[in-house]
Amino acid sequence: MIDARILPLQKAALQPVAAFLADRHVKADHLSLLGFLMGLCAFAALAFGAWSTALLLILANRVLDGLDGAVARLQGPTERGAYLDIALDMVFYALIPLGFAVAEPAVNALPAAVLIVSFVGTGSSFLAFSAVAAKLGRKAPEFPTKGIYYAGGLAEGFETIVVFLAMCLFPGQFAIIAYAFAALCALTTVIRWRQGWLAFSEEPT
Repeated sequence: MIDARILPLQKAALQPVAAFLADRHVKADHLSLLGFLMGLCAFAALAFGAWSTALLLILANRVLDGLDGAVARLQGPTERGAYLDIALDMVFYALIPLGFAVAEPAVNALPAAVLIVSFVGTGSSFLAFSAVAAKLGRKAPEFPTKGIYYAGGLAEGFETIVVFLAMCLFPGQFAIIAYAFAALCALTTVIRWRQGWLAFSEEPT
């Protein structure tokens, strides 16, 4: 919901670090892979109930996710980088609720499953819109630096990370947080379905 608004702030904060890394020939793809490794470690930490460690690893994942794009813009973005970034992010988002489910399956398995299904809705509607928009040559003016078309919604990246951090801070409330955010994701999916229905309803000429 506010990803576009915080994008300039993120860019300003990460630019000096990105320039430092780019000058030393650190590749954006390597940062993407390292960020995903942090996500895998966050899943492991959650599975063992190490909530504080998981929180720090989630933050590390997000910082690296921002840095890979910033470095890519300095070195020259690639199609592989755009693909890698979104593909790894989708798995990361599913790993976090799965980690809570593994930690306490009797309590967390069902809400985690519901949340992951809601992520399938937001992710599939997002990617489907992007694929058709790319075919039509459309661009998202709110996200000019992104490698693919970004369709907005109520539940975007920033909101998702805030929810993940809240889960780590209040693990006993995981089910309530998961169900509430799943409902928001479901609403976002319906909104994107409507956006796609309207945006692509024109008859071909």
